[in-house]
Amino acid sequence: MSDVKEIILKQRRYFEEGKTKDLNFRMEKLRVLRKVIIENEEEIREALHKDLNKTPFEAYATEVGIVLEELSYTLKHLPKWVKRKRVRTPITQFLATSFTYPEPHGITLIMSPWNYPFQLAMAPLIGAIAAGNCSVIKPSEYSFNTSVVIEKLIKENFKEEFITVVRGGREANKTLLDEKFDHIFFTGSVAVGKTVMEAASKHLTPVTLELGGKSPCIVDETANIDLAAKRIMWGKLLNSGQTCVAPDYLLVHSSIKSKLIDKMKEYVIEFYGKNPSKNEDYPKIINEKHFKRLQSLIIGEEIVFGGQFNEETHQISPTIVHNITWDSPVMLEEIFGPILPVLEFEHLSEVISQVNKHPKPLALYFFTTKKEREEQILRDISFGGGCINDTIVHLATSYMPFGGVGESGMGGYHGKASFDTFSHQKSIMKRSNLLDIPLRYPPFKNKLSLVKKVMR
Repeated sequence: MSDVKEIILKQRRYFEEGKTKDLNFRMEKLRVLRKVIIENEEEIREALHKDLNKTPFEAYATEVGIVLEELSYTLKHLPKWVKRKRVRTPITQFLATSFTYPEPHGITLIMSPWNYPFQLAMAPLIGAIAAGNCSVIKPSEYSFNTSVVIEKLIKENFKEEFITVVRGGREANKTLLDEKFDHIFFTGSVAVGKTVMEAASKHLTPVTLELGGKSPCIVDETANIDLAAKRIMWGKLLNSGQTCVAPDYLLVHSSIKSKLIDKMKEYVIEFYGKNPSKNEDYPKIINEKHFKRLQSLIIGEEIVFGGQFNEETHQISPTIVHNITWDSPVMLEEIFGPILPVLEFEHLSEVISQVNKHPKPLALYFFTTKKEREEQILRDISFGGGCINDTIVHLATSYMPFGGVGESGMGGYHGKASFDTFSHQKSIMKRSNLLDIPLRYPPFKNKLSLVKKVMR
């Protein structure tokens, strides 16, 4: 790690040359990144299979494909984004023009997690390149194989003074966070997010934190039960529940609880068979530490479905538990695995009250056919983003920002939001030399009444 300082120094010198600010440079590098990903798609998918047992379909749909879509969108719109934007000028500044001018932060640190190790390293990088920054990428060592591929692809195709990958564990994280960056983009747990923010505060470095938390899934008695069950279990079991926006727990109206659970069981079997923990296409838990943690969460709980563990492959069958309380172990931390606790309610007001007593979630999902209830949930609960009558898909778009609020994170990205996150909007007013109104200059005697007429 002794060369981290040297890498950052090289990047700072390179950035100061101004090359990264040129639109043609940015477009070229984004095209290079796209070409590299397409040419090495199979190698990327193989690494994701080794790390998380992702099928080729899931690896492409949730990692490679999302990144390629983001690249296409950015390449299409970047020439418009980089232009200065004319804004209105108040009458008090007569004979002036005003505009905002986007400029890159400089040297950015992108710290990515292990659950979607390729997508969550590359998607922020697209924004950093588009905005004209240099970048240091710190992938997770838990997803070792994918991190190796990321390092290889970046090293072979980009100068280290522009983009470099630093690998390692906690010591590498600490070494990087001791250095001064111009922006830090972190995706990971709330606990580590606090450490990142604390380290950034020493240099007054701005941060984007994409964290997590317990994302509720609410199903009222008017919902389409069959479709709700299908979409809930799809979202919960994607990457075996190791998704920051996975439905963490289920709040279901008591009158449909049994029917919904029965339907969810049917869809689990339809998706992964009667013994998912031995299904070769079912994703695995990243490592033994997290495997053991998930096992401990359901000890003593009432399991209505699943509960099988494959010690050899670290696969855990989709597991539904019920008759739990808000104080049960499974409700005290983000699950991040294929375990779904089920609580019931009688009135929607109970749900709103209970959810609002806890930290603001990264995502919320609500299944209903009543427009007024949909509006009530959107109005009365604060959360990062979510879906009505679906799960997870709100983040798979470049047309709106994705991010948390409160304890679930700060800042957003995807599409234009990524460009904005990695840019500073410089505000400029250009005054004319043809006219200089004397009102603002001393002495101010007899000018108060006039300025009141103008500024109101």
